[in-house]
Amino acid sequence: MSDETSVASGPVALQRPATPDLRGFRRWTRVWLTAPDRGQARWMIAGVVALTLAQVGIQIRFNVWNRDFFDALDKRDSSAFEQQILIFLGLAALSMAVAVYQLYLKQLIQLTWREWLTKRLTGLWLHDGRHYQLEMGATEARNPDQRISEDVRVSTELAVEFTVGLLTSATMLMAFIGILWHLSGPLSVALGGISFDVPGYMVWAALIYAIVGSALTYLLGRPLIGHNIHRTGAEADFRFGLTRARESAEGIALIRGESDERRGLTVLFGEVRRSVHNVLRSQRNLMWLTSAYGTLAMIFPTVVASPAYFSGAITLGGLMQIGAAFGQVQSALNWFVANFPQIAEWRSAVARVTEFTDALEDLESLHGDNAQPTIAIRATEEGAPENLVFHNLEIAFADGTTVIAGASAEIAPGERVLIKGESGSGKSTLFRAIGGIWPWGAGEIITPPRESMAFLPQRPYLPLGTLETALCYPQWPSDFTVEEKMAALEQVGLKHLTARLEDTERWDRILSLGEQQRLAFARLLLQKPRWIFLDEATAALDEANQDQMMQLLVDNLEGSSMVSIGHRPGLEAFHTRTLTLVKREGGARFARPKRSAPAKSAARWKLPARVS
Repeated sequence: MSDETSVASGPVALQRPATPDLRGFRRWTRVWLTAPDRGQARWMIAGVVALTLAQVGIQIRFNVWNRDFFDALDKRDSSAFEQQILIFLGLAALSMAVAVYQLYLKQLIQLTWREWLTKRLTGLWLHDGRHYQLEMGATEARNPDQRISEDVRVSTELAVEFTVGLLTSATMLMAFIGILWHLSGPLSVALGGISFDVPGYMVWAALIYAIVGSALTYLLGRPLIGHNIHRTGAEADFRFGLTRARESAEGIALIRGESDERRGLTVLFGEVRRSVHNVLRSQRNLMWLTSAYGTLAMIFPTVVASPAYFSGAITLGGLMQIGAAFGQVQSALNWFVANFPQIAEWRSAVARVTEFTDALEDLESLHGDNAQPTIAIRATEEGAPENLVFHNLEIAFADGTTVIAGASAEIAPGERVLIKGESGSGKSTLFRAIGGIWPWGAGEIITPPRESMAFLPQRPYLPLGTLETALCYPQWPSDFTVEEKMAALEQVGLKHLTARLEDTERWDRILSLGEQQRLAFARLLLQKPRWIFLDEATAALDEANQDQMMQLLVDNLEGSSMVSIGHRPGLEAFHTRTLTLVKREGGARFARPKRSAPAKSAARWKLPARVS
């Protein structure tokens, strides 16, 4: 087991703009639309714009039809009425076709953008150990799975939805505000003995109505943004708690920890309940306003325009046309009112994704030109011996606590070195630094080429898929013959699994930890790395089986270098020398090297047919 259990605090955060979510939205949009892998995004956007303009033109024609239709009714002109019915059917069919293809293109844009952003964030996250460093150092970006899957979906889908909605509202407003201005005419007003005309008074009525509604909506709905952010985080924490309980089912069952798990899940769901309650309360308050606002809008334009109708200045058809035009203008101006709950949801999702990308950029900045001090990692120069060298190495937690200080050592190709030290002396963290996933500290590590190195932790990683996928990881099963894979399994005592190479299972659950460690040794036999790093990789095996695995490496990978962490007795016999980390004030240091006994003979050990 790793001997460092402290979770370090995050790196120093960069200065962020006041509205990081909107900044992130603008950046994603700009990068996506200019990226070489954007696909047909620009053409699809152009198509949506063209279809939106076509739909606005159809609505303008509907407005004229509205006047002619009601005038035909008012005059009891049956032939004109029938003609207007035919016109309506043609306009309706055209409107439906445009709406269907506009929706289809809009959904394609949403899917394309989501796919692009998901790939981009996944690539940044699963790169050079950033996913590990994020867990260790960036506590403000919890639950990256939730952010990449759900928050990216909400961010992109609603962004496209809002953009199309705003485009539609803007074009409708420009088209119908002129119509409404022309139709409504002037309104004579007398105040204090002074008479004057208000030109296009229906336009001013629509503006006042929309401004009042938008202002009230913003004041009542503003808390909804913060409540949505808190709710999304609480839901993600609860989902993570459920997943963790499922993944740890065996341990929980063996120690009868179900009641404690229930208490923990109850606490997490209590946070969900409080956050949802706050959202519902804000939505309830907002619903009072939007319901009243929408209900009044049904009669408001008719009431305002009725004096002109009763005076005979306009016909019934004209009144209906004014009402329809007012409805279009009012609908365009009230886009903010109608969409505020979704805007709040979108802002919370975009904020979480931006927070995630900012955390990744903070990690990236650790290696920049103006970065805070970090461990310098560089590969051996071409043509030089592939040594592993530590120069004045200092390893710290991200909060600045030093765990190893002033360590210098050199390991030559072909050496087998055992690193020992009491718990907490920094052995496992040293391995993480060698692997390039632990940047916090100072000094320099010169490593062999990364492709020549293989790391075996105490619990090997077994990917989803077939057994041969797990056996060959991270290489492809096709890189090795079936005979090679079967021989590797037999050598480590897993002959009973050779018939199941193509079976797909959750192998991390089916195999015991001892079998998983043997499978990891079989990987080494297949891949034959020049440098092997073992972090208590035999902890689940008894001493005799541990010796068998170590002897396999000595016999089959004779020219490979090996660096091991371990406390088990007998390990020194398989290494040519020992480095001991000694705890001291200010950080552990290497003690004087100690030569080890030669490796044991392979003839002494015989592998059993099956060991779990």
